[in-house]
Amino acid sequence: MKLILAPMEGLLDTYLREIITNTGGYDWCVSEFIRVTTMVLPDKVFYRSVPELLNGGVTRSGTPVYIQLMGNNPSVVSDNAAKAVELGALGLDLNFGCPSPTVNGKGAGAILLNEPEKVHQIVAAARQAVPSTTPFMAKVRLGYDHTDNIIEIAQGIEAAGADMITVHARTSADKYIAPARWEWLARIRESIKIPVIANGDITDINSFQQCRSISGCDHFMIGRASVRHPFLALQIQQSIRNQSIQHISWPQQQELLLQFAILMRKSKNDIGSASRVKKWLKILSKGSKTTQQGADKMFDQIKEMKTLDQISQVLTAV
Repeated sequence: MKLILAPMEGLLDTYLREIITNTGGYDWCVSEFIRVTTMVLPDKVFYRSVPELLNGGVTRSGTPVYIQLMGNNPSVVSDNAAKAVELGALGLDLNFGCPSPTVNGKGAGAILLNEPEKVHQIVAAARQAVPSTTPFMAKVRLGYDHTDNIIEIAQGIEAAGADMITVHARTSADKYIAPARWEWLARIRESIKIPVIANGDITDINSFQQCRSISGCDHFMIGRASVRHPFLALQIQQSIRNQSIQHISWPQQQELLLQFAILMRKSKNDIGSASRVKKWLKILSKGSKTTQQGADKMFDQIKEMKTLDQISQVLTAV
């Protein structure tokens, strides 16, 4: 069984990847998507999005970071896939699931689920451009606004040579609101031979167990819940091994916030960084009941602060 940390545009950057993978439990993580349009991107774009490339392609905890590309031109996507591997990417993922209206309006992301043959062409071109030893997968939703194409899409991705397919068990039209339809994961899994990675509504140990039972999947990707519950993957792994589930206290999560602030200070990435800490703290307050009170109290203390120095002093003192 594999647990994968999902890509989350505008949220799960290199700093949070480092913090969350360091808690344990994740086999690999996937970067925020790198948009490719008409050309091979310069090295600096890859390094900016995935600075882990300068560390052997792994986070400081040693967790591999697979690079996610998003585009609609087979030759451009394939050329950038080859470039990513040249720069040290340990695995590749292609995005066919982004529900953003802006992205979809430019013919990329989930809108491509209306064109199964084009999805196949993009995956096939990129697969042929990289070594067969490089883990290669695609991430999809059940469809754009219907599920009529999903079996054909999954079979086309398999035929194109992908090693795995990740399925977020909602359509693009569902956004993140409608319940994930895990029963579709079982249908997709039965229609192809490559592994299906289940994604959507895995928020705790109980929902993980339910998803596993309904979908029959062996591999799972955790998205927004990983940010609300940074130790969730570790706890799921403990449950699978019939070990005692580690209780996570608020001070432990507060320490992660401090590490987050320290990482950004070291990188001198101070623009908007104070807001990033506040944003994550607000997300943590929506996690477990055991941490909600501590998180809310902490937010009241730092909500008016403008700099990382001020916030770090509070986090260190408490």
